[in-house]
Amino acid sequence: MSRRSYAGGSMHERRSSRFRVSDEELMNFVLRVALLSYQMQPKPAEAAPSEPERDRDYSSRIHGALSSSIFSIGDLFRDGQKGVRFPKDLIKVLEQKLQDIAMGKDAAYSDQLIRRTMAVFYGQVKDETFRRQMKENRKIEELILMFATNATNVLKKEPSLQGDGWKVELNNHIAQFVRLLRDCLRHISHVSPELTARLEMYTAKLAPAQPAYSDSGYDSASTSHRDSVGSTKRISMQVNDMPLVLTAARLFKLPANVVQKEIEDLATYCTEKAALNDLKTCLKNINAGAPFPFRREDFDSEAAWQYWRTLETAHLSQLMVVMVQFNPELAKSTPSEALPPTQSSNGRPGSVYSSYSSSRPDSYYASSSAQRHASVSSRHSVLSLGGGLGPSDPDAVPSALEGDEEIQVGFHFTFIPPNPRKYYKRLLEYCIAADLEAMLSPAVGDDDEVSLGILSAAHIELINECALRWRIGQPYRVACFLDIVRQFYERNEVPLECVPEALANITRVTNEIELDKWPTQDVDYLAQIYGQLFSTFLSHLYHSLDGLPHIKPSDVAPYLSVLEIVRESGLLERYDVDVAARMTDIQNQVRDVSARYYGQKMRELQEAPGVNRALPLLLMTDEIEKNAKLLDKRFPEPILGHLDIVSLMLEVQIPHFLMDLDDSKKRLFEDSMNGPTPDVPIQDIFALYRRTKTLLGMYKAFCPSGEIQFDLGGFFEPYVRQWLVNTDNKTTQWVQAAIAADKFQAEGEEGHSSSIIDLFDSLRSPIQFLQDLEWIDEYQEARFFTSLSKTISKAINQYCATIEELFMSEMFPRPTEYIQPQKSSAWLEKAKSLTERGEKKVEAFTFQPESCVKLNNIEAARRLLDNMYEQMEADKKMEVLEHSAPPVPEKVDRGDRFLFTVKVAIAEGLVPLDSSPSAKLDTFVTLSDEQGNRLAKTRTIYESLNPRWDESFDLSVEKPLWIMISVRDRALVGKHDTVGRAYLCLDPKRFGDFLTHDLWMDLDTQGRILLRVSMEGEKDDLQFYFGRAFRSLKRSENDMVRVFIDKMSPFIRQCLSRSVLKTLVKSTQTGSIDYNKALGNVTALFGSLGTKDDVQIPLPQSEKPRVRPESLTDVEIEQAIVPLFDFFEANLSTLNTYLSETTKDMVMSRVWKEILNVIEGLLVPPLSDVQSDMKPLSDKEVDIVFKWLKFLRDYFYAGGEGPISLEALQNQKYRDVLSIRLYYDWHTDALMEECVRMMQHSLRAATPVKKRAKSVYQQRNLGTIRKSKKEKQQEKEKEVSNGETILRILRMRPNTSDFIAQQLQAMNSLQAERDAQAKDAEKRKLQRPRQQPQIPPVPSIPPVPALPPKT
Repeated sequence: MSRRSYAGGSMHERRSSRFRVSDEELMNFVLRVALLSYQMQPKPAEAAPSEPERDRDYSSRIHGALSSSIFSIGDLFRDGQKGVRFPKDLIKVLEQKLQDIAMGKDAAYSDQLIRRTMAVFYGQVKDETFRRQMKENRKIEELILMFATNATNVLKKEPSLQGDGWKVELNNHIAQFVRLLRDCLRHISHVSPELTARLEMYTAKLAPAQPAYSDSGYDSASTSHRDSVGSTKRISMQVNDMPLVLTAARLFKLPANVVQKEIEDLATYCTEKAALNDLKTCLKNINAGAPFPFRREDFDSEAAWQYWRTLETAHLSQLMVVMVQFNPELAKSTPSEALPPTQSSNGRPGSVYSSYSSSRPDSYYASSSAQRHASVSSRHSVLSLGGGLGPSDPDAVPSALEGDEEIQVGFHFTFIPPNPRKYYKRLLEYCIAADLEAMLSPAVGDDDEVSLGILSAAHIELINECALRWRIGQPYRVACFLDIVRQFYERNEVPLECVPEALANITRVTNEIELDKWPTQDVDYLAQIYGQLFSTFLSHLYHSLDGLPHIKPSDVAPYLSVLEIVRESGLLERYDVDVAARMTDIQNQVRDVSARYYGQKMRELQEAPGVNRALPLLLMTDEIEKNAKLLDKRFPEPILGHLDIVSLMLEVQIPHFLMDLDDSKKRLFEDSMNGPTPDVPIQDIFALYRRTKTLLGMYKAFCPSGEIQFDLGGFFEPYVRQWLVNTDNKTTQWVQAAIAADKFQAEGEEGHSSSIIDLFDSLRSPIQFLQDLEWIDEYQEARFFTSLSKTISKAINQYCATIEELFMSEMFPRPTEYIQPQKSSAWLEKAKSLTERGEKKVEAFTFQPESCVKLNNIEAARRLLDNMYEQMEADKKMEVLEHSAPPVPEKVDRGDRFLFTVKVAIAEGLVPLDSSPSAKLDTFVTLSDEQGNRLAKTRTIYESLNPRWDESFDLSVEKPLWIMISVRDRALVGKHDTVGRAYLCLDPKRFGDFLTHDLWMDLDTQGRILLRVSMEGEKDDLQFYFGRAFRSLKRSENDMVRVFIDKMSPFIRQCLSRSVLKTLVKSTQTGSIDYNKALGNVTALFGSLGTKDDVQIPLPQSEKPRVRPESLTDVEIEQAIVPLFDFFEANLSTLNTYLSETTKDMVMSRVWKEILNVIEGLLVPPLSDVQSDMKPLSDKEVDIVFKWLKFLRDYFYAGGEGPISLEALQNQKYRDVLSIRLYYDWHTDALMEECVRMMQHSLRAATPVKKRAKSVYQQRNLGTIRKSKKEKQQEKEKEVSNGETILRILRMRPNTSDFIAQQLQAMNSLQAERDAQAKDAEKRKLQRPRQQPQIPPVPSIPPVPALPPKT
């Protein structure tokens, strides 16, 4: 129990320390204390005063009572001692007691005035403010003071108490209240002896004065009995009058007669004087440093020793004062008059279980008295004048009591057993066992509430009294109670809830007395108990964890509450408990249980019927996550600061799951690929990826110090790759389904139809799917999106091809009856192309709304594709690819592909196949590979020997590829004729400078064709594929717009031709066009764009018809192009209605560009070094042409409400056409000089380095497309020169072909030098560090392959 012993004492003391407590000895000492308790109770005097005394004058009697009463409540506490705190439960018990008294249920307090006072104070106790104040303060003096204040207010108002009579009654009421407090404390366990002693002292002070003749309160007539407070006249010796004796008898199950005889024997030496001597001995032992009660060696610090010594001395003094105040004779009697018998060396105190000898045992007190301690002998007497005993100096009472010279230092006690702690512990065990037996008796119902403190009120009173007399301190009492409750709990004799209740007593005492002020043996004892409790409840916690993961906080909360209290006390280390090792055992238990649960659950899931092997794994992930979230919610903080259940469970289960997942890798992949409806749907695989990723995130969050080796991206990457392949295979279906369901009717303001929306919805779905995966590896995710962008580009290309095919079928409809279905549209085109022969006039083409909608779809696709580019975060993905891509191994052939862009521009000098000098050709161009497979085909240009196609095609190659360029003449019936062929080798090494090369290819017959060839590396990245998709859309858009223009161009050329011009000049017919009417019509047509008012624009004053002699009027000139205005009004209405704003601007700009080209073609021939047979126009004809241009410009501007802005109308091309008029009449020599000067100036100012061809990357989104277009426009404005215009005029002058050829050769030579500089610069750039390897020298051209058979 204690690491220290009572060393240094007598042999009797050493024998006592080893003394084993028997039931007989315990019963004997308990009866002694019980008897003393009865003796210390105030008793009414039996001897009645004489008649003369009772007939005293009332005023003298009240004066005597007042002189003995308390006039100020401060007199009660004027000792100056520190207040004592009462238990927390006292207010609750007091409230119930006060309620019973107020309602008249307590017979002990039946006086009406008492009940009224108690009822008023009951109302005070119910007040929240009072309860809060008492909870914070808990001073017993404050509580008594509160009652005294309430009682004073009540008694002053009582009419029956005249004069100062209320003061006498106030003493009585306060005494009754102190008595009530003592009754309440009997129902509370572990009441501090300080509080008990303090209340007894107050009781003594408040004892009502007897109408006797002495200050002592005893009858002076009974002087023969003053030496004993046990006089037969004053104290009954019947055990039935002794409550504590009866309690002890029931506890030890003693019959009444036996107890009566024992009490009679004990009464001979168990007197109040003997009790007082016990207190004196304790006080003397403290001053002498004796082992009992404690000495300096029993405390860890001097401060703790002084704290205990001060309190213990004060408490002993208070008890002595109380005893003397109850019996003042104790201060005057000698010790020998009431000496108890001593304990013989071979026997024990008299007991009912042993025979009594005729002779009394030796006295406890030897005849030779010990030397008095200096600190005790030097004190003064408390006897004041007149023999009264004052309560103001309790510390002086013990030393002032007479006859204490015989008190010896040592263990010489009457009421204190040889080993008080063992006796106290044994008594406590007896009481707890008895009360538990009573709780289990049939008298107690199952629904009756029982106290968790176990002890009954009677036993609490008995234990408190024994602890007070045996000097058992509060630390040991609460520790002992906890130890016994622990023992009973381990034997399953008390419920678990009793342990926290016992621990609460420890907490309450440690709050009042800090642990470092406890005696060392009490701290050691408590540490030992805590260690045993920790082991016991840790074992319970260990076994309760078998219920994981379904364990609830309520399952472990009782154990945890105890363990937390024990752990936070800091005493486990004192008991040498290895907390870390014990916690490791618990952690291993959690791991073992988690592993067992995982294995059992996985077996159950795998044994379930079904072929989907991913389903058990999916269900297992759900189970792990669900249990983890549930446990994390139930146990948000680690248990005991070390036991994180969720972390420990995930630490085991997630690696187990990953092992099972890895083991099923092969079977999962096979089952997910076994047919169109695989056993494992791909959706379950991706769900498994998400769940696995979630588990890995949980593992990282809950197990930060753990390491787990699992390549999540590598495990699931094959499935994503396969899904991408499946998605790519579905694109054709998506395109076909979207177009099949489309009626090509405009929807919304943009004017597009449903197919483009349906297609992009289908394409956005896989993007959203990939993004929702939140792939763990950024580089892999970027590669996935790259593959998907290739699929998107493929779908866009297919959509463009299909829409363009439908568009062409609408623009070139087939007649009802035709000879060759595949050639039927040629009949119509042939008829409409006869614009210059005059054989048949060209009929105006009527545009269909469906064709406009298809063009709108292409434009909408560009916008939607740009949104998709942003949705995919393509630029960010490209940064990831550039910075995170693994290094490319050296000496490995990566199989690079290259993208060639071949633009078929124009042909010159083609020769008709027949002998007719006026014959023309209907030409188109095809590109074929070495095996004769067609790679590309242009549209047909009708009736021209110098056709301009301006169509571009993309060809992807891995190695040098020979292509054949065939110029074909479309035949109405039969096979198409070949006009000529040329051959070109697309070798990546020859075009490695990535610049655009203009190649004039001579045909094998006659004539030549211009090809513009550029190359760029075909890269497997997002921006490249998006650029290709945008290029496909742009080319389709250009082709469709070109068809629009081609449909208008024949009629425009017919209306603005030299034949019309010559007819107008020769004609003398009169007639005019209402110019105001024409402008009004176009204003009305486009008025909805800016205003609702249809205001006709009057003809400006400067443009009114001028009357010039022998010249045509403006009206006559306008009359010549009236059909063209009518044509525009008929078709522009359709375009204005069905084209979107963007496409409408584009078509109108191209129409205006075509008009400018036609006007330019009227004035000058195209640039060439060959002499032209075109004749210059006369001045009159030139004037007419420029007036036509002015009329058309005003028509399209329409005062600001037309389809084209003035800025767009007066563009650079317009200004170039106007510049023709400036030089048109110049002399040939002047033109040559001006041409040389301009050419030299323009070449000097030209950009020294030739730019690369337009790359796919410049068209990856609308932003880059706009930027590239703006830069191109700015470059054109910088390169403005009239030199080319002059050369074109010179072509119509005789003897200028040599000059023109010389100038063109000079231009080409200078450009060649600049190209060489560009190549050198590119070479130096490639030689810089960390760049691509240097381009190898240009090899020789491979041999030309054999000609394929003609078709």
